[in-house]
Amino acid sequence: MANYHKPESKVVQELRDIANKIRIHSITSTQAAKSGHPTSCSSIAEILSVLFFNTMRYKVSAPRDPSNDRFILSKGHAAPALYAAWSEAGLFPVADLQNLRKINSDLEGHPTPRLNFIDVGTGSLGQGLAIAGGMAYVGKNYDKSNYRVYCLVGDGESAEGSIWESVHFAAHYKLDNLVVIIDVNRLGQSEETSLGHDVENYRRRFESFGMHAIVVDGHDVEELIKALHTAATTKGKPTAIVAKTFKGKNFPKIENLDNWHGKALGDNAERVIEHLNSLIKNSGPLLVHPQKPLKDDAPVVDITNIKLDSPPDYKLGQSLATRVAYGTALVKIAKNNPRVIALDGDMKNSTFSENLKKYDPTRHIECFIAEQSLVGTAIGAACRDRTVVFVSTFATFFTRAYDQIRMGAISQSNVNFVGSHCGVSIGEDGPSQMGLEDLALFRSIPGSTVFYPGDAVATERAVELAANTKGITFIRTNRPNTPVIYQNNQVFAVGKAHVVKKSDKDQIVLIGGGVTLHEAITASAELAKAGIGARVIDPFTVKPLDKETIVSNIRQCGGRAVVVEDHYYEGGLGEAVIAAAALERNTVIKHLAVGEVPRSGPPLVLLDKYGLSAKHIVAAAQEVLKI
Repeated sequence: MANYHKPESKVVQELRDIANKIRIHSITSTQAAKSGHPTSCSSIAEILSVLFFNTMRYKVSAPRDPSNDRFILSKGHAAPALYAAWSEAGLFPVADLQNLRKINSDLEGHPTPRLNFIDVGTGSLGQGLAIAGGMAYVGKNYDKSNYRVYCLVGDGESAEGSIWESVHFAAHYKLDNLVVIIDVNRLGQSEETSLGHDVENYRRRFESFGMHAIVVDGHDVEELIKALHTAATTKGKPTAIVAKTFKGKNFPKIENLDNWHGKALGDNAERVIEHLNSLIKNSGPLLVHPQKPLKDDAPVVDITNIKLDSPPDYKLGQSLATRVAYGTALVKIAKNNPRVIALDGDMKNSTFSENLKKYDPTRHIECFIAEQSLVGTAIGAACRDRTVVFVSTFATFFTRAYDQIRMGAISQSNVNFVGSHCGVSIGEDGPSQMGLEDLALFRSIPGSTVFYPGDAVATERAVELAANTKGITFIRTNRPNTPVIYQNNQVFAVGKAHVVKKSDKDQIVLIGGGVTLHEAITASAELAKAGIGARVIDPFTVKPLDKETIVSNIRQCGGRAVVVEDHYYEGGLGEAVIAAAALERNTVIKHLAVGEVPRSGPPLVLLDKYGLSAKHIVAAAQEVLKI
């Protein structure tokens, strides 16, 4: 094998010793916490030892240096072993491991980026490989750096379809800087996994997707070193190392036995630790050094102060779908910063993210019909502030990847989601394609920002603002054409609503977003014919909601309001407004939304059928004014 040098016996022994130290730390820390997964830690001890003390190149003093190799522990319940590896590498005192799972400690039960050596939160299984794929894609195609990405996956989580979505992505894009290591320890939480120790079956599966697959004894240090060297010299495809391991390895009377998942060893700890100590040959200072020669070749990246390359350029009254304006704005910010990228799930000609592909094909990543992989890849691409990521598909399809989005928030990710084809206004495609729960989904994400632009001008500014907003953002775009209502120089801000129609004689406030904002404007004109003044508010962001503007205007209009949204009743704009006004005296708010699973039909017919059209808003306003 080219350039492969068999490691010296003393190096091999020390790596074995470090593995057993990792096991001991995993036991003592989970004993202190009285909970955890020491047997799951034990099966990966040699893998971590070889990675952190022989293979990976990284700066111990700067765990998130952009040129460092990356490591993702997809089976996040084995966190104590990862913490132990970093402590043995010298990042923090070994004694700190005893703070595992304590309320005032960042050594949580599963990894989160509260720790400076963790890129993403893991533990909801099946997600780490997509994140690693996003990191590897950026490293290979944008950073063009030597850093490599390693992802350790559990055999239990390989039952998740998202794992195989991610294998497909990695193989399709020939990510030869990515290594997935699958810990085949046979035992799941409650019983044996479906494949048990059938490592050849795993190998064939990875190879069928186009990966280079290697089967190894996951407790044999020399085999692991050789396999990782092979992975580093394999070009044109990612590598999968299928490691046959044993849960509770080197734990006498526990190794490879069922019913030990997620349990501290209790009264068994002392005798197991005594046995592990007997296996350690070198108890002195480390002979191997965790910090390997590193090329500082990741370029300096600045993704701050993203701007539209040119301001919006529309005419008042011009009819244009907000999804089209999203595509326009995406190209504009991409022209301003070379690190703006877009990911899509084979919907680019409907979401209009294809505009960026036409402008610069290298900055559009097609993730195909695999929304969980799509979102996970985006989270990985955003890590260490290497890119500004926009992810688009039909709004309703993000529900398939809710768990990935939720974990993205836990990971402190800066990812921008854009959902088109929301509500019954999409028309004939019917309910399976209608985003009617998307606002509820993204409002429930901690720290999220939810944009609901009312026209093309607002959409362009929403894209610009999202690119500079920390955390998860969501922009809801519409399929139907709607008229431009804002001047091109209108200023927008997160959490700032706009009063788009107002008079001193207004008796009621109408609040809508997207298509229903325009229905509200039409309803206001109809009410005016009946001598009723109706003020119209565009919230622009549903989260954070501009409570001050909305409540003060409702108060000015006698405490009467109607909120209308192309969304289910639960969790959307209406509930946000009602919550904002909950402590207001003498206030009545009528909420119009979709109250049942809708059906196919022409957009305007559907808006009318489900009570969202201007005539229904007029009727609701008249009803409220009688109270």
